[in-house]
Amino acid sequence: MGTGTEIDAGVLATTRRSLHGVAEMVVAGPQHRRFDTIRLLVAPGGFRGLHLPLHVDGTTLRFDGGSVPLAGTYRGLADAAGVDVGVAVDLYTDVTGIDPDEEVVVDAAAAAHLADCWARGDAALRVLAPESSPILWPEHFDVGITLDQVNYGLSPGDGYHPSPYAYVGPWTLRTGDFWNAPFGAARPVEDLPDVAAMAAFFAEGRERAAS
Repeated sequence: MGTGTEIDAGVLATTRRSLHGVAEMVVAGPQHRRFDTIRLLVAPGGFRGLHLPLHVDGTTLRFDGGSVPLAGTYRGLADAAGVDVGVAVDLYTDVTGIDPDEEVVVDAAAAAHLADCWARGDAALRVLAPESSPILWPEHFDVGITLDQVNYGLSPGDGYHPSPYAYVGPWTLRTGDFWNAPFGAARPVEDLPDVAAMAAFFAEGRERAAS
């Protein structure tokens, strides 16, 4: 179930941006330089590296041997975790553009809401395709999978929609009332209050995309 908490849109946007910066510059970038992958996983309270042992848990960055609050600068967080701050170089172009010396601003309630949404998305994707391994991608900060040339996932919000939403994105666009977004179909999490509802949306999208 959702957190049931109304989060101010500005607070949510600020927290999402800061968490995105941590994902991109403190976890995925350093992981790519060591392990040649930017893939992240949904984890309790937020997300973690696929191979790099860094875990964003609410308002805390956890690493082998300790933890620090998600505060100060991105460079400071990276230094504390023993990694080199920065994005994965020349891998994708749609970067956040955040400076490593900017301040990290994370609201606890907003972070919990985003973590809950990612967790529901991850669980719903596993219902849709039990054999799948959903990935949280640092580029667009969404957790998703691809099946038969159709993308399924949960976005924490972006330029299309400012708050979290589930999506179905066929590589070849379909037409009809179900397909209500430029990239396919989207539903805000408020309309999908639990894992079952989100999984049903994904399943309907899969059925409609195949027809």
